[in-house]
Amino acid sequence: MNVKKIVEYWKYPLILLFGIGISSIGTWIYFIALNLIVFHMTGSPLAVSVLYIMKPLATLFTNLWGGSIIDRQNKKHFMVWLDIMQGVLITCLVFSTHTLWMIYMLVFFINIASSLYEPTSVSYITRLIPLQQRQRFNSLRSLLDSGAFLLGPAMAGLLFIIGTPTLAIFINGMSFYVSALVTLLMPNVEKNIVNQVSNQKLSLRIVIVDLKIVLQFSRRFLYVMTVCFLFNIFVVMQSAVDSLEVAFATEVISLSESQYGFLVSIAGAGIILGSFVNVIFTNKLSLSYLIGLGSVMVSVGYMIYTFSNDFLVASIGFFVLAFSLAFANTGYHTFYQNHIPVEIMGRIGSVYGFIEALLVIIFTSVFALAAQILSIKFVVVTGAIFMLLLTSLLLCINVQPSKETYYRIENQHSNMP
Repeated sequence: MNVKKIVEYWKYPLILLFGIGISSIGTWIYFIALNLIVFHMTGSPLAVSVLYIMKPLATLFTNLWGGSIIDRQNKKHFMVWLDIMQGVLITCLVFSTHTLWMIYMLVFFINIASSLYEPTSVSYITRLIPLQQRQRFNSLRSLLDSGAFLLGPAMAGLLFIIGTPTLAIFINGMSFYVSALVTLLMPNVEKNIVNQVSNQKLSLRIVIVDLKIVLQFSRRFLYVMTVCFLFNIFVVMQSAVDSLEVAFATEVISLSESQYGFLVSIAGAGIILGSFVNVIFTNKLSLSYLIGLGSVMVSVGYMIYTFSNDFLVASIGFFVLAFSLAFANTGYHTFYQNHIPVEIMGRIGSVYGFIEALLVIIFTSVFALAAQILSIKFVVVTGAIFMLLLTSLLLCINVQPSKETYYRIENQHSNMP
């Protein structure tokens, strides 16, 4: 394949990745800046923690009906409007940094737009990216996300030096306008597609019908949805364990704040290195092992970390889990795109996103309460052991010889129920 064909082949995927990268970095800047603003306003860690529950709450509020809207919209146009909406809301946030209730309200609506954007973008990406390109595209996206994990906080710190957290939030608002502009440059992949449900108005009856479609699909394609559900539970457990990460590092392992900061940097290095290796070798790696073995190794990293007694062992655990995360995420996202029909992807993603958000709130609350009643170490170790057992089950399901066809590219086709 000559250079011209390569450029043509990757033109739109690279433009899309550029937009995703800008948005990811901006989100990190916004979140860190907002944490600082709320803490300086109130001096209360509890007030800051409210920001962390806004996203799952917005997901719970949105996702049961959000998928019904997404699958009835032109994805490109809807993504543009959602980007503009987030940019406007964040710009309003800049002028509302002296009123706590206004901040919470705007953050809630920003997260609603974000909750709608995520499944919409997945549906658009699935239509845009050919089957043979998806694994490579997802590995590059994982690399971008890991880069944003490092660059976002670094750029936020630089902006705090030359300006204020409010300036950082304003720049983040501008990043959404850039993302909207980039999306406008993308092709309209649904231009010549007749959407049978686009003219249906949203109602309670339509939502119930759509929920039944999701249930029917889940029953018909039980293996696919079992893999997706187990991986989502794995994500939930990560969130629950991570919620106690700072307390565990400082109180159980007795790390100083500077050591914990360095630990996070090691995790960042692990994510970057894992993403690079994933990009280089992704087409030679089986989807089944990317999902199964990748998630098991993330759990092994958590096990090393939770049973560590000093900084060195803890840093090894952090590096292993961060390094492996890129492989697990790439495998799962590719598997999901290959097997979920794009026509109902918004509804599938939204319903299962609702379940994941609900479980995140439940498990995080239970872990926090158990840590108060029992001990932080017992809760974190128990969570890591459960995570290892869960991912071991996922690996066993992934590598069954009878299920090999689910992971072959030539056999990947979307099927409507």
